Amino acid sequence: MHVVAVLALDGVVGFELTIPCQVFGTTPGYEVRVCAERSVRATAHGQEFFRVSSRYTFKDAQDADTLVVPGIEPGKEPSRAVLKLLRDAAARGARIASVCTGAFVLAYAGLLNGRKATTHWIVADDLAKTFPEVTVDPSVLFVDEGQILTSAGVAAGLDLCLHMVRLDYGAAVAATTARGIVMPPQRPGGQAQFIEHVEPAADTNDLAPVLQWMQSNMDNPLTIADIAARATMSTRYLSRRFRAQTGTTPLRWLLDRRLQRARELLETTGIPVDRVAQSCGFGSPETLRHHFAKHVGTTPRDYRAAFQASREITSRSAGTTALDSVNR
Repeated sequence: MHVVAVLALDGVVGFELTIPCQVFGTTPGYEVRVCAERSVRATAHGQEFFRVSSRYTFKDAQDADTLVVPGIEPGKEPSRAVLKLLRDAAARGARIASVCTGAFVLAYAGLLNGRKATTHWIVADDLAKTFPEVTVDPSVLFVDEGQILTSAGVAAGLDLCLHMVRLDYGAAVAATTARGIVMPPQRPGGQAQFIEHVEPAADTNDLAPVLQWMQSNMDNPLTIADIAARATMSTRYLSRRFRAQTGTTPLRWLLDRRLQRARELLETTGIPVDRVAQSCGFGSPETLRHHFAKHVGTTPRDYRAAFQASREITSRSAGTTALDSVNR
């Protein structure tokens, strides 16, 4: 059982506190502990809305496999007990993640020094100025630095937690959890789509039918011209509308979907790698290997081998759930 300790610090953002509880708590294979020193304030925009107390203390986080730090008021320096807990956890090899302004807590503990990190775009400059040893990227939804992970603002914590589920148990399990909380398993784009102001479209064009068509035809060698023709737009206008609605380009969005599908097939089937490459639109196993090495950091065969055992364990523990039945 993978133990996840969610640290409820004073001034914790209430919504962000519940994100890891919802994601990990509804996924088989996790035990979730909300750990607090005492009764603490749960806030939004600095205003207290309710108080949180828990039967778990910081002692119960000392053996956790993963520690998650939800956002708090960004200018508030954590207590010595919090800093010691995080430093000790890092020293023993535990995975540590932050949501939104929780990155400031990790930075105060020195865990982000020499690393890339993100936080809410509104306070990204403050994080960079306060902690110059940290490379702050305000344009992404989350940053995975291996042992240390950080997410952008508020709802991006969902993306980060689903990413950790994907790392632990594979894309198929993460997709089931995502369906349960009614969100995409992996959102395209990054924080930039929320930082920039996009004027409302003057027409009624919407990309949803085009996105569905692209996903249904990902096994074909689609070009930007093919996609534009399907959308009845010029390639230039398509690219502009695509970035406004998804935060990325048409071909990058398609590549993300192809990689996601390839990961699911490698985890849940015994289909040979060359057939996986063909069915996902990569054309050849060499092209699939190239993109896997670049974006996943391993080969398709090694990826399949790494997740085979965890998939079998999860299948035995989860069985057939009501959620599976609903989504058939």
